[in-house]
Amino acid sequence: MISALNRLVDLVEEHLAEELDVRGLAGELGTTEYHLRRMFSSLAGMPLSEYVRRRRMTVAAGDVVRGEDDLLGIAVRYGYGSTEAFGRAFRAVHGVGPRDVRRDGGPLRTQPRLRIRLTVEGSTPMDTRLIDRPAFRLVGHAARVPLIHEGVNPHIQRHIAALPLEEHLRLKALGDTEPAGLLQVSDGVDPDGTEGSELTYLHGVAVGSGSPAPGDLDVIGVPAGMWAVFRTAGPFPQALQTTWAATATEWFPSNPWRLRPGPSIVAFLERADDFSTATCELWLPVEPA
Repeated sequence: MISALNRLVDLVEEHLAEELDVRGLAGELGTTEYHLRRMFSSLAGMPLSEYVRRRRMTVAAGDVVRGEDDLLGIAVRYGYGSTEAFGRAFRAVHGVGPRDVRRDGGPLRTQPRLRIRLTVEGSTPMDTRLIDRPAFRLVGHAARVPLIHEGVNPHIQRHIAALPLEEHLRLKALGDTEPAGLLQVSDGVDPDGTEGSELTYLHGVAVGSGSPAPGDLDVIGVPAGMWAVFRTAGPFPQALQTTWAATATEWFPSNPWRLRPGPSIVAFLERADDFSTATCELWLPVEPA
């Protein structure tokens, strides 16, 4: 995977002025676009699309400063149909327009070319099991919320707080299969992991594919497949988020598995009354790499 990501970075450089065929590259490297994008954003700290935009504008800035071509010619060279569209992209990266940079020589914000290296230090113990599960369903109360990488997500917090106590008890009684107990489910997550992008969050339980589900509840169908289950304990949500990050930096690069599309699930095994600490299981859908 590290080799695949570095090949992806090389291709970005070779095709800065073109639309990058990530799906075709993933096929050549024996992986999937979904997994490649998820691993890139986790390790690089930014979506692939954002890295491409920053690199494109970094190189374009050199052409702007040299002044050998007019701005329209430079815009077309980097895939923009007008100086206005190019100017918006340029300003979003550098904070100033190309005409200002041509006149003053800056200021410029450079995005260095990435080179991804793996250092496995064992700093995060990975208590993991692999489990093959038949198809099941996730039932509960769903809402569209923005993705937030660090700290408590207030949108999810409000969604859960709005449910009365008796509804939590009703949901818990409905669950009849693994993952057990009340679950926090994230579905439809942007493969690039862009902060602020929308996902479907469901507060609910898992039931067998043949179990009835009340008509007033939302349902997410989950096909049969393999799951990697990571156990984590400590301050919540920090310990869970640290383990999530370690799956990308340590576990996936070191194991013959890759992410497949599907919901990620957090099951709570134990927790403090105020939710300050928790023992959780993070369920991620996987397939052989």
